[in-house]
Amino acid sequence: MTTRSTRSPRRRTVVALAVVLAVVVVFVVRLVDIQVVNADEHVSDSLSMGIGVSRETYGTRGSIVDANGNTLAGSILQYDAQLDPKLVGPVERTGDDGEKQTVDWPTIAAEIGTITGQTAEEIQQIVADAVAENPDSRYARLATGLSTEQYRALAELKLPFLFQNPHPARSYPDGAVAGNLVGFVGSDGEPLAGLELAENECLTATKGSVTYEQGVDGTIIPGTETETPAVDGGTVTLTVDRDLQWYMQQLISEQTQNLGALHGQIMVADVATGEIKAAAEYPSVDPNDVDATAVEDRGSRIFRDRFEPGSTFKGLSASIAIDTGTATPTTIVNAAGRESFADGVRVTDSMSHGDTPYTLTGVLIDSSNVGISKISVQIPSQTRYDYLTAFGIGQGSAVGFPGEQHGELRTPDQWDPQTTYNIAFGQGVSTTLPELVGAYQTIANDGVKVPLKLVESCTHADGTVDATDAGAPTQVLKPETATQVQQMLENVLLQGSLAKSVAISGYRIAGKTGTGEIAENGSYKQGVYFTTLIGFAPADDPQYVVAVTLDQPTAVRSSSANAPAFQKAMTQVLKTFRVTPSTSEAVLLPKTG
Repeated sequence: MTTRSTRSPRRRTVVALAVVLAVVVVFVVRLVDIQVVNADEHVSDSLSMGIGVSRETYGTRGSIVDANGNTLAGSILQYDAQLDPKLVGPVERTGDDGEKQTVDWPTIAAEIGTITGQTAEEIQQIVADAVAENPDSRYARLATGLSTEQYRALAELKLPFLFQNPHPARSYPDGAVAGNLVGFVGSDGEPLAGLELAENECLTATKGSVTYEQGVDGTIIPGTETETPAVDGGTVTLTVDRDLQWYMQQLISEQTQNLGALHGQIMVADVATGEIKAAAEYPSVDPNDVDATAVEDRGSRIFRDRFEPGSTFKGLSASIAIDTGTATPTTIVNAAGRESFADGVRVTDSMSHGDTPYTLTGVLIDSSNVGISKISVQIPSQTRYDYLTAFGIGQGSAVGFPGEQHGELRTPDQWDPQTTYNIAFGQGVSTTLPELVGAYQTIANDGVKVPLKLVESCTHADGTVDATDAGAPTQVLKPETATQVQQMLENVLLQGSLAKSVAISGYRIAGKTGTGEIAENGSYKQGVYFTTLIGFAPADDPQYVVAVTLDQPTAVRSSSANAPAFQKAMTQVLKTFRVTPSTSEAVLLPKTG
């Protein structure tokens, strides 16, 4: 039998459960009302009390790397810091004793300044100026270009009114190595010179964005964030070898200064591929500190400057004579040190000598202006012009470097009688170093001209690779012609005055010097020259072309000034690329008949 005493606790339990259930039902109904029935209205209300924020995000500008993947230009993260004037004020912190304490704004400003390098007064003024301009301002730029260390130090202050955004910046880890090629960007990140400018389409990152709503206290409202991801720039791979480039820059810097020249350049190209393995010059520029270099030295003279090639052109003239059947390496031409021709034409050799029965090879060995011009004028001017343009003279290069110049080769209808003779030995015509290197690459490559290449490819962020198309090879000379000219140019360095200066033990070397006059105000400057030594090795299996130029050397004024740098440069090239030494002996050709 149930008693009143047993019924009472049960009744109380049922009543309690009913009350709890009723409360739960009320909360569930209210929750459904908030989150489902009137959700849009409540979200709208919350957003109306928040602040819409849109922030740019940055992809990383692509790297420029050498042929072996070494970074020549890359990106690092820097940070831009900003303050929210509406939130700026005292901050509560917990002291070492566990007690809360209030830190005033001037003290906080001083803490920030210790990190950013500003005074407390400067930081307070930044906020005051922002408010004066707009009382409702939520933005005051504190500092830009902060380092990662500064970013971390500021973050440790845990200030609710200080925000930091990452921002990519450019870095050149090897400084001036290939600086004249790589170029540089401005403080705003815009490319200004060199490959930074030429390859900007590949290197440029696509910006993204993040948008969200935040409360008046700076808290991001959940569910309001949307993001468009940034896309990183691509990687530009060059054909140059960083270590070789470094060596050549050291070498040309030393040689240019020792010889008292204004400028100097060394260029190295792969005979079979046309790839530029080094393009060094002095003065050079460090892209990390552009202002330390004079404006005129910040670009690349290798691509920008043109010069009269002088006797290096005799190698081209001899090639044309042989390829057209006008002469052979042993064809005899009688040449004195100075001769006069029809229409008042006069041609003079650099050294005085009597009538000499030179072979065409001997003309190159002794660098006889008279001899090469007497052979060349037997060939129609248009034919000579066509060959020279096929060699690339006056055509520029396939590199397309910013500011690149073309040599100046006038058409035959503009050749006066003197020019018709002079062009044979590189006077009355101008070229650029890439054009000249391209012409000698053609001779060394059995008559096949392969366009020069400085950029190998662009690898995009998604992994796709766009290889550089420099153009199709062209057959300029018959293979047998090229072989004969290779032998003649080897004899130039074997039997000429620079034989000992350029010799490299174990290797056969071919090449030609040039001492070009320098035009100024319609006439030639007296006593100063643009000197060149260009050649290839091994002469029995040409693999690399090396050219050294000096602008107005004063310690030695002839092209012999270039010999030490050429010998060292070629030696380093053969070592770098582990070229097998020659296994055969040179064929000595007669100098005179």
